[in-house]
Amino acid sequence: MSAAAASSALAERARELDRADPLAALRAEFIAADDVVSYLDGNSLGRPLRATRERLADFVTHVWGGRLIRGWDERWMDAPTEVGDQLARLTLGAARGQTVIGDCTSVLLYKLMRAGVGAQPERRVLVMDSGNFPTDRFIAQSVAAECGLTLRTIDPAPLAAVSIEDVAGALDEQVALLVLSHVDYRSAEIARLAEITALVHAAGALVLWDLSHSAGVVPVGLDAAGADLAVGCTYKYLNGGPGSPAFLYVAAGLQDRLGQPITGWMGAADPFAMGPGYAPASGVRRFLSGTPPILGMLALRDMLALIERAGLDRIRGKSVALTEFAIECSDALLAPLGVELASPREATVRGGHVMLEHDAFRELTPVLWARGVIPDFRPPRGLRIGLSPLSTSFAELETGIAVVAELLARRTAPARRAAQP
Repeated sequence: MSAAAASSALAERARELDRADPLAALRAEFIAADDVVSYLDGNSLGRPLRATRERLADFVTHVWGGRLIRGWDERWMDAPTEVGDQLARLTLGAARGQTVIGDCTSVLLYKLMRAGVGAQPERRVLVMDSGNFPTDRFIAQSVAAECGLTLRTIDPAPLAAVSIEDVAGALDEQVALLVLSHVDYRSAEIARLAEITALVHAAGALVLWDLSHSAGVVPVGLDAAGADLAVGCTYKYLNGGPGSPAFLYVAAGLQDRLGQPITGWMGAADPFAMGPGYAPASGVRRFLSGTPPILGMLALRDMLALIERAGLDRIRGKSVALTEFAIECSDALLAPLGVELASPREATVRGGHVMLEHDAFRELTPVLWARGVIPDFRPPRGLRIGLSPLSTSFAELETGIAVVAELLARRTAPARRAAQP
């Protein structure tokens, strides 16, 4: 089949998939950019909801402007735990009282790493994996240096999540904490969270999971897995907007064991006592530090309401269908041009994005952006296709990959002609 015929067949298949999509009507609830024909970076920054535009304007005028400082007594003080509980129920598989909103992912990673290693001071090893997101690795390096710990590194297969075997080889009686990602930010491979957590517990250690590429798109099941600690951002599949606050999870049974390394006033037992010393609040609230980001939670509230309407199981189903179709399009249009798939083909171990690799992708990415096709380049040669299920159509996905194929074919045509006898 010619490239043109393959593209035509895929375009028709995309239309069929969109007609059959039970979540298709929800796309209209998002604001779309006029100059973007294919947004393939929803796992870096989700599109805003129309409801959020209205909520922000109403908040400025009537809530912030109308209630002023009274807003703290009337509602705002409880927002970090209120929204945290909703996020936990809808996306994390976690009961109330274990999740709180506040600070950025980096700060929350630091808090929980310090708290985790501090809970077992006789254990002197912190474990990370070399393929984790840079922030996770950098903070692990800083915490290890600050606390005089040995930093042990797991080296998984290239672009792979850590495996059971990887973790087993890194464990001994000196390990206090492992820092791992649930979904690999490059390949989207899903780590076996429940099995790894059980293995770590058998060795007497704790594990901190980064859920930034899981929350809102992949069911997690923290409580069922007996998870210890977790963090995640809210600007990807939770559509909280640029710089929106992150979340942390601390299992109920651990909360009294862990110390708060950044003892701000909002995590105190009585924030308004203004006393000479710090006494922690009960429960997960003790992990707050400064004034809660009330504005930053507004967009997140809207997206959580939409996730509740859609249902996480149906969102995951649409996500799987999108990534399957992305691979189908790549196989038909891009593989003949030398593009390689760097994500798992098996849907059960693949998150919400697909990584493709080719040496030309670095130089093609700005050209794609100029054409209104917005994927995400990841060095050295990866094009990450991020698919936010509630805002992305199959037709939009096919259009984007077809433009990638067009540009790649145009770039490689002179070389192919030169190679002909």
